[in-house]
Amino acid sequence: MPAPYHELLAATIQHLESLKSRGVRHVAVAPETLRALALPPAGMPKSQTSNLKPQTVAAAPKTEPAISMPPKKASPAPQPPLPEARLQPPITSSSPEKAAAFAALRERVLACVKCPHLAASRTTVVFGVGSLDAQIMFVGEAPGADEDEQGEPFVGRAGQLLTKIIQATGLERKDVYIANILKCRPDTPGQSAGNRPPTPEERATCLPYLQEQIDLIRPQAIVALGATAVDGLLGKTVGITKLRGHWQTYRGTPLMPTYHPAYLLRNQAMSEKRKVWEDMLQVMEKLGMAISEKQRNFFLKA
Repeated sequence: MPAPYHELLAATIQHLESLKSRGVRHVAVAPETLRALALPPAGMPKSQTSNLKPQTVAAAPKTEPAISMPPKKASPAPQPPLPEARLQPPITSSSPEKAAAFAALRERVLACVKCPHLAASRTTVVFGVGSLDAQIMFVGEAPGADEDEQGEPFVGRAGQLLTKIIQATGLERKDVYIANILKCRPDTPGQSAGNRPPTPEERATCLPYLQEQIDLIRPQAIVALGATAVDGLLGKTVGITKLRGHWQTYRGTPLMPTYHPAYLLRNQAMSEKRKVWEDMLQVMEKLGMAISEKQRNFFLKA
C-alpha cells in the first residue's frame, strides 16, 4: 500500500488514542465516511485490489451514528442501552410529507460533526421532542447532562418545571414542540459536572437546524426560554429582564421571551413565577385558548 495511506492510518490511530486517554468513548462518524472506508486505498495497484475481498461496513445506526471506542481497562458489564424511542422519540404528524421531511432533517442532525469538540464529547444529539403540528414551540439554550444522556430536551429539574408550566395551560408535552438552540451538550473540559452556555460560534453553526424545525412545524407562537435562547433567535443585546413579556417576531412568527425554568429554580419568589405565568397567559390569549379564572389567578397573593 502507498506510504500516504500508512501515514494517514497512523495519524488516525494516534488521534483516537488521544481521545480515548481523555475519556472519550464515542466518536461520531457520518455514514458517507463509513462507506468510504470500505473502498480500497487510492493508488493501490490493480493486482492487489483484485485480491481484496469485498468489505462489508455496517450502516451507522439511525439513532446514534457513532463508533464505540474500547474502554481503557476492564470494567463491569455495560448497562443495557436506553430504548430507541427514549433516545429519539418517534416522529409523527398529520402530514406524511411533513413527517418525512422532519425525519430527513433529524438524520442530518444526528450525523452532524460541524463542531468536532462537541461531537467528540456528546453522548447523543438532542434533536427535539413533541408534536409536529404544535401551535406552541418552546426553545431553550442547550442540553444539560440529563438531556445528553436521555436524548430528549428538558428532562432534568428545569424540564420538570417546564412540564408543569405547560400543563398549567391545559396542554401536555406531547401537544407542544420543545427544542434547543444547540443540539449537543456544550463540552466542559476539566469539569466533572456543571454546564456552560453555548458560544456565539456554536449557536451560529447549529441555528440553521432549528430554523428548519420551525419552518416545518410552523408554530403560531414561539416561547424563548432565557437570555441565551433570545440572543440566539433575535440577536438582541437588551437584557431578558427588559424583553420578557413583550412580543417579538422571529421569521414572521410571534415570539414571547420569558425566563428560563432554571431561573425559577434559583429564584422561587412568587413574584418571579407570576411573571413567567403572565407571559404564558399572553401566549394563550394570542392562540385563542380558553383561560379560566383559576388560571388567571395563579401565583397571585391571597
